[in-house]
Amino acid sequence: MNSVNETGKAEVSARAARPRGQWLSAWAPELRILLVAMILAAYFEFSNRDFLLTNASLVNLSQFIAPVAIIAFGEIMLMIGGDIDLSAGMVFAFAPFMMVFANDAGAPMWLAVIAGLVAAGIVGFVNGAVTVWLRLPSFVTTLGTLFLINGITLTISRGTPVQTPGSPEFAAFMGAWGYSEILWTVVIAFAMHVLLRHTRWGLHTQAAGANPIGASEAGIHVNRLRLGNFIIAAVLAGFTGILEGFRITSIDPQAGGNQIMFLAVASAVIGGTPLTGGSGTIVGGLIGAAVLGILNDGFTLIGINAFTFNIILGAAILAAMIFNIHVGRLRRKGSR
Repeated sequence: MNSVNETGKAEVSARAARPRGQWLSAWAPELRILLVAMILAAYFEFSNRDFLLTNASLVNLSQFIAPVAIIAFGEIMLMIGGDIDLSAGMVFAFAPFMMVFANDAGAPMWLAVIAGLVAAGIVGFVNGAVTVWLRLPSFVTTLGTLFLINGITLTISRGTPVQTPGSPEFAAFMGAWGYSEILWTVVIAFAMHVLLRHTRWGLHTQAAGANPIGASEAGIHVNRLRLGNFIIAAVLAGFTGILEGFRITSIDPQAGGNQIMFLAVASAVIGGTPLTGGSGTIVGGLIGAAVLGILNDGFTLIGINAFTFNIILGAAILAAMIFNIHVGRLRRKGSR
């Protein structure tokens, strides 16, 4: 165990000792996708002056980015280790209903929110336990829980939306105010970035994703990391559903679904996290979500058919994957 701790400290020290040029190189993927986001924003602003210069447009853009980005943060932690959570969109709808039931049972709102997050965490634990201990591919495990959680949510809600409980002040703090969701997103992004880049948990997650056998032989508890990251991903998905429930002022059992989960995965991929695992960044996922939001709002404002968004999204995912794979190969060749 001491050797593992020393390894983690050495990695953190190595990061701190990087020259400025290496820092720029380390942030190159995020800078590239940020440049793309800025070019797209400039194009749509030139095409329609209402794209960024009005409060309504900025609120609308932030409310698209926020839920996609928060779920993407959890997916990134999993994807680095070669896993994925297909059930995140259903946990998105499940957790708010658990919050409502806890509140109806007499729990104060803050405790009801925690109850919803605990319920989401239990789903994540089941996903991780089945994947890790029964050795099923995460794709298969979470595909099963996707339908299972959706069925449970529809059964307990009887397929009927309910009004979001809580005082106006609490609702504004949790998502009803226009910019509260994006502020939550920034706070969570900072916390997840620190977790991934500056703690043993994150450093070991990256090491295990790049070389699970070598990491295990070095004393890293790979299965514990995978299980924990499934729980993190589910809790973030559940929290996103709760935020959206407060924003919309109602909780719909059909909310979320596969669309938001795939948008989150797309944000991660566009932001530089390959589906093959081994690397990834939280900041890249946030910028990837911003790119999708800019494309979605930009196409709407300039009057392009909404179906075109899916064409661009598919092309962007393919381009990002091809780029990431070939850049990785070039880096490996250059390091030899």
